[in-house]
Amino acid sequence: MTSDPRAWHAESKAVHPPVADVSGSRPLGVPIHQGHVFSFEDPDALADAFAGPAAAFAYGRLGNPTVRTLEQAVAELEGGAGALATASGMGAINAVLFALLRSGDHVIAQRSLYGGTMAVLGDLAERWGVEVTYVAGDSAAEVRAALRPNTRLLYLETISNPTTRVADLPGLLAAVRYSGVVGVVDNTFATPLLCRPLDHGADIVVHSATKYLGGHGDVLAGVAVFRSAELQHTVWEHASELGATVDPFTAWLTLRGLQTLPLRVRRHCENALALATRLAAHPAVAAVHYPGLPQHPDHELAGRLLAGGHGGVLAFDLAGGREAGHAFASAVRLASLAPSLGGVQTLVLHPASTSHRRLTDEQLRAAGIGAGTIRISVGIEHPDDLWADLDQALRKAG
Repeated sequence: MTSDPRAWHAESKAVHPPVADVSGSRPLGVPIHQGHVFSFEDPDALADAFAGPAAAFAYGRLGNPTVRTLEQAVAELEGGAGALATASGMGAINAVLFALLRSGDHVIAQRSLYGGTMAVLGDLAERWGVEVTYVAGDSAAEVRAALRPNTRLLYLETISNPTTRVADLPGLLAAVRYSGVVGVVDNTFATPLLCRPLDHGADIVVHSATKYLGGHGDVLAGVAVFRSAELQHTVWEHASELGATVDPFTAWLTLRGLQTLPLRVRRHCENALALATRLAAHPAVAAVHYPGLPQHPDHELAGRLLAGGHGGVLAFDLAGGREAGHAFASAVRLASLAPSLGGVQTLVLHPASTSHRRLTDEQLRAAGIGAGTIRISVGIEHPDDLWADLDQALRKAG
């Protein structure tokens, strides 16, 4: 049998097509490396490929060229040493929490977190004996008072979901800096365009890339960015065994979305501020939660922490409570009644019955979520068209 491919039988040629070697030019767009198995000439090189997230590619669950391009792109935006892309935002959150926590550990967490994150923390507490202390997110003294010898992790959100409270990242992260506690910040709402938590002392930043990073409502992905290669390797070992890896096509779509992120974030912020200002003056609205408004409790902090805008998500409380919320959600036409956020289309959600449905009434009150609270992920449509739609829905809700 010859080793010359030209002499192979048709059956062998069909299984082993030639792989193009690009030379003399480069693709302007990122190629999709859909294959999940990579071959080696040297058995030692194959063995080395299992060593970590920066090793040669061997198997798609451990690493892929397109996926790694996404990881490097987001790591550079956040100023991190490396990143891990996952199949969803919750995949990134679970990978971090389960890789770093053990039974008997203690977590300090911001009180107003995404409902899915709180559900995971609750499950860790109930089934694995992880203790959780919730804090307001605006007091370094409160965090210092919550520290214990077994505290392992501080979990925050730059802009909380859905009440848009802005965490005092510099103060809160400084409170645990010399205690060995890992600071984790969910930066989904802010994106690295408005805030880079690693610059303020965070150790890990997580994103639901499904939201602003992808930006078009057609991907499900997550990313965790790490200050150090050591932390990256620790979480990668767990996540690769968990099977949380994102697929190459989704990574490619997310990279496509990143190209317009600066343009989209600017328009999201402009539209959100315009709508929040008008909502604050509407008689059917009891309160508006948006850090761009002077009356927001974190407005001054947001001005110092966020660069270039106050985010594209706002929430407001309807004076008529749950019935008014149902009527409003049923009446929108340009905006869509749908979960998720961060896409080009405006989306409306009732958190108490959807994203935060697993929270008790007491937990909802502690998080500032009422029966009539509505969350709006403001898209990039014309602001006058958006306001006309919200205004007609408010009249029906009133």
